[in-house]
Amino acid sequence: MAKVKDRQRTVFMCPSCGNESPKWMGFCPAQGCGSQSPLVETAVVPAAKGRPGWLAGQSIDVVELSSISTADQPRDPLPSSELNRVLGGGVVPGSVVLLAGEPGVGKSTLLLQLAQYAAAKGKKVLYVSGEESPQQIKLRSDRLGFAGEGVLMLPETDLAAVIEKLDSIRPGLAIVDSIQTLYSDDETSGPGSVGQVREAGLRLLRWAKASGTPVFVSGHMTKDGSLAGPRVLEHMVDVVLYLESQEDGGYRVLRAGKNRFGATTEVGVFEMTERGLTDVSDPSRALLSQRAGGSIGAALTPVVEGSRALLLEVQALTSPSQLPAPRRVANGFDYNRLLMLAAVASRRAGLELSGQDIIVNVAGGFKIGEPAADLALVLAMASSLYNCPLDPGMFAFGEVGLSAEIRAVSQAQRRVMEAARLGLKRCILPESCLEGLTVPPGMKATGVRTLRQAVNAVLSKDRSGDGAWGAEAALEAG
Repeated sequence: MAKVKDRQRTVFMCPSCGNESPKWMGFCPAQGCGSQSPLVETAVVPAAKGRPGWLAGQSIDVVELSSISTADQPRDPLPSSELNRVLGGGVVPGSVVLLAGEPGVGKSTLLLQLAQYAAAKGKKVLYVSGEESPQQIKLRSDRLGFAGEGVLMLPETDLAAVIEKLDSIRPGLAIVDSIQTLYSDDETSGPGSVGQVREAGLRLLRWAKASGTPVFVSGHMTKDGSLAGPRVLEHMVDVVLYLESQEDGGYRVLRAGKNRFGATTEVGVFEMTERGLTDVSDPSRALLSQRAGGSIGAALTPVVEGSRALLLEVQALTSPSQLPAPRRVANGFDYNRLLMLAAVASRRAGLELSGQDIIVNVAGGFKIGEPAADLALVLAMASSLYNCPLDPGMFAFGEVGLSAEIRAVSQAQRRVMEAARLGLKRCILPESCLEGLTVPPGMKATGVRTLRQAVNAVLSKDRSGDGAWGAEAALEAG
């Protein structure tokens, strides 16, 4: 009797986190995933026996950590100081870097500029394009003023063909745009699926480690702001970069979501121009140059990003609401934190915001993720509510608690020095931050303990405008 051929084993995989289940369970059972996409049935390809490609033929032995040298892992610095800042000093040989961002944010432009930087050093670059034709990339290079010497184009989506070309050409830098377009015949699913993206990432990682060549790949972002494809891809690569931008904003912010060779707190600031992405070495000064002095509903706050402080402008607009439930809109600021600050300011500081529509925006398309901007935002809302401009030379920082207390934040000295470098003369900060703080000459620092004190300090009788008198009267009555 002939033997019955074994059925191919399948698993059910989550399209968001890559978690595998042996049977159908509807949605992902993994704790912390929360994906609303149903599980996808995926065929399991038997793993090849033996060691991975970059370990084949090598003798592995136990070695003491103190005897390991890092001299064979030099960094290759780039001409862009902002890129070097985010990468941790430069590109590490054999590393795999994933660049993610929304469509149209400038991922392909940045990758082409990376190719230009490498080609200028005499390195051969292989640019694998699965989305655009070579003619389209040539048009972009012409806009950047780059002829393209040393950059080899490969319009291919077959993963096996791409690896074969990488082995034969042996470039100094490999770029894949994008990884969602690659497919392997070993996987039965279509390009962009969980299995295909995972297989492409794994094989590119093996090739990079075996050859010592850095590989940059681009990835798409979904509508909810997460990386398309399985999260296992982020665990494979060495560096995950996110290129962010606000709509109609000329600035781009490059953040490191993961970096095995450096810190993940650093950010790089770029400006999109006709010549591509250019470094913004002094973002604070660039933003202040576009600021209208004495604007109503605008306050300056220094936020710390990595090793430097950025002076950002927080804008707030309040307007009597015509709806039963007033609207709250936040651009560049956490929405839930805006709700909390509006409730605290109404209940504890005497600002009548309960019947007001509140729209908050961070100028320049930046996003603030630390609570140090709480105080500046409340002051901006108070300025808009009473139609009274704030002092254009003033800045504020501090965390606001539920009892309207102003809590201390870290690195107060760095924030104050950044504001002093740009010529600001007045500071509103938590009273506890004054201890051990060196105030620069010519600057007046006012420490506050409560939100009511802070609003009284900036909206007082000596300020011009009828709104200031109304603000003080309301605060005293409260």
